[in-house]
Amino acid sequence: MNIDRAILPAEWEPQSGVMLTWPHEETDWQPYLEEINETYLQMAEAIARREKLLVVTPHAEEIKEKLSERLGKTEMRNVRVVELPTNDTWARDHGFITLRNADGSPILLDFCFNGWGEKFDAGLDNEINRSLMKIFGCEEKYENHLDFVLEGGSIESDGCGTIFTTTSCLLAPHRNQPMTREQIDLRLREMLRADRIIWIEHGQLAGDDTDGHIDTIVRPCARDTILYIRCDDPSDEHYTDFKEMELQLQGLRTVEGEPYKLLPLPFPDPIYHDGERLPATYANFLIINGAVLVPTYGQPENDAKALKTLQMAFPDREMIPIDSTIITRQHGSIHCCTMQFPKEMQF
Repeated sequence: MNIDRAILPAEWEPQSGVMLTWPHEETDWQPYLEEINETYLQMAEAIARREKLLVVTPHAEEIKEKLSERLGKTEMRNVRVVELPTNDTWARDHGFITLRNADGSPILLDFCFNGWGEKFDAGLDNEINRSLMKIFGCEEKYENHLDFVLEGGSIESDGCGTIFTTTSCLLAPHRNQPMTREQIDLRLREMLRADRIIWIEHGQLAGDDTDGHIDTIVRPCARDTILYIRCDDPSDEHYTDFKEMELQLQGLRTVEGEPYKLLPLPFPDPIYHDGERLPATYANFLIINGAVLVPTYGQPENDAKALKTLQMAFPDREMIPIDSTIITRQHGSIHCCTMQFPKEMQF
């Protein structure tokens, strides 16, 4: 790794804060708005106790009131609420991807978000970053990549120049075609200032609207260690594909040429809604300063296994379980709802 250039920090590095884009009645959350509001309040409380919280919402006063009722005065001093129109709530995918420059300053990368390959309307969400840039007055930190479709959930960084992604997502239709894999690989390395891109070839979850985001299946947790979802049930529809993914992970090497240490997370028991299997996953956790927000699914044995494994991966952080069953109704989990800023980016 060249230390004289910018880098995409790993999520476990110190953060200034996290962004949430709050659900509202004009989104698909409307039928269960009360339940999802409670989940968002739990996330907000955990974040604001440890770092800053940026909330984007079309209803600023209403959400400020909800937060004030739940959070203490100390936590509320860490909260900033910005009123902007939104289509949905997936901050991971429409938020800035923030690099750390060689001089320690942040670089805010703004990519095109097109609703995961034009599946859903995302015009308002795709404008959020430009609006925040003007509100924060950080034009000099802004870098425009709106000619390239990229979602934050589709990449993972080890903070040392390696980016993990999936072929199923980045090569999916209606994103960056007719670019080839080789062209996309080069462009990613240029924009993210990366040394190499590791393409995961298997592991897409049933019910996943994103075409297989990396943050639902494989997560680096140190420069030489990877957390991943393992399916041990031969009767499960995912079994063969995830065994192939496991084999690929076993064959990967660090930049030093050593095998990665692999930590398997359990596969949740199937969760269905309206006859559809939902993409529940323990890999979709969020790392914040001093803690990890861990999705749980009302499955005591699996939840406990996931919490134990994540505590092994992050021994110096508190594990904060948050029931994420309601988030899976819209095919996501905790990491999908959030986007962290490295400590260099103040807001």
